[in-house]
Amino acid sequence: MASSTYKHYHVHGFDSRQALEHYVSDKPDMAFEEDALKFPIENFAKTFSKGHINGDVLIDLSGGSMIHHLLAACEFFKHIIVLKVNDRCILELKRWLDSRTGAFNWGHATKLHGEIGGNSDQFQEHEGKVRSAAQHVVKCDPEKENMTEPIVLPLADCIISVWLLDVICTDQDDYIRYLRKFSGLLKPGGHLILFGCLDMTYFTVGKDKLHAFTYNEDFVRKALVGEGFVIDDCKVKKRTAVSDLTDYRGTIFIVAHKEK
Repeated sequence: MASSTYKHYHVHGFDSRQALEHYVSDKPDMAFEEDALKFPIENFAKTFSKGHINGDVLIDLSGGSMIHHLLAACEFFKHIIVLKVNDRCILELKRWLDSRTGAFNWGHATKLHGEIGGNSDQFQEHEGKVRSAAQHVVKCDPEKENMTEPIVLPLADCIISVWLLDVICTDQDDYIRYLRKFSGLLKPGGHLILFGCLDMTYFTVGKDKLHAFTYNEDFVRKALVGEGFVIDDCKVKKRTAVSDLTDYRGTIFIVAHKEK
């Protein structure tokens, strides 16, 4: 399949529940546990445990309907505002936030988060804290000057973005343009935490192949510095997953702060 025929995440939409099953579930044949669950959960936990990233407002600008990147963050922010591009992702996320029947089970992820912190038996407490903090789930359009028009968001102390830039960008100019928009939502001195896949060209959800923006560590570093960020930490992990659902070669976790 030529890349030009791939679907686009923010244009065509996708089955958000199927994506969760493919990439972050606890199914025995789920190939991405090390890359998509353990690596980000460990790094988010280590980052927030240092105690210097905190405040009133965290904005989550991530792909899909995931919550595992918020398990550590919810301890340090009063309010988490979740922005989603797709309606199906909003519905899937709200199903979990409202503890409705049929919601995706994140117990394996919260248990892993607890094991890192030495309290794996308190997974319900971890999930409860995410639900309490993430009271605002808002549809956004990344192409608009104000992505949440007509809602005007308060400036954030921290922004987390997991995989979103990977799937909405078509080229380097797009990536830099969206970084600039993210920066506009962030207080001076505020932190931006990115997690994504390196050298990826596609990912699969169900029967659909979707476009992914291909980039490397050097590009991300230069893009962040170019937009006025100072890089505080960067971790890169080579791919361990054996699967043809997607072709990334590694994952990256990067923490930066906006210069005052």
